[in-house]
Amino acid sequence: MRDRDAPLSAAELDSLSWDKMDGLLPVVVQDARTLQVLMLGYMNREALARTLESGFVTFHSRSKGRLWMKGETSGNRLAVRTVHSDCDSDALLIEAVPEGPTCHLGTTSCFSEAGPSGVGWLAKLAGIVEQRASAGASESYTAKLLAEGPIRIAQKIGEEGVEVALAGATGDAAQCVSETADLLYHLTVLMQARGFTWDEVAAELAARHDTR
Repeated sequence: MRDRDAPLSAAELDSLSWDKMDGLLPVVVQDARTLQVLMLGYMNREALARTLESGFVTFHSRSKGRLWMKGETSGNRLAVRTVHSDCDSDALLIEAVPEGPTCHLGTTSCFSEAGPSGVGWLAKLAGIVEQRASAGASESYTAKLLAEGPIRIAQKIGEEGVEVALAGATGDAAQCVSETADLLYHLTVLMQARGFTWDEVAAELAARHDTR
């Protein structure tokens, strides 16, 4: 049995259960950053091989009877991070970075018009900060902070950290939520300035606290 924690490789195509659905496997595509489910499609062996070779999600179209790379006409491709098979080797999960809206209706996900929720929204916040980094300092508080540099950003983080501590000591839950949101925003700005991501922070936490 293959290690399901390890990404699928091209050498393992024969280990998948292609015979259960006439040579097709259902494929769930998830945003690698926000963890939002983006779409469901189907792959045959050739489509999966093309996906692994090209680095972009390629499906088998059941209606057109051919391979099609997601975004081949719109430009909204899905750049592959990892491919995993399930416990029965008859379904796939792909973590990908979308290069635009995934749904043909113009939304991020084919399942919802809303964006990511929960902790996944921090990745969207990082994207917003990255976009605003290119704005003029007079137009955006984020751009102004980035223009002032890491020392000023670090000062703001210190101030917000004190506010969180005070809310925790003397405030209520609502105050804690508000101050924590301010702190996380400024931490995200620091990430942009120093060139690291929430993924790296999460990986460091996992490495410290993995109890398997």
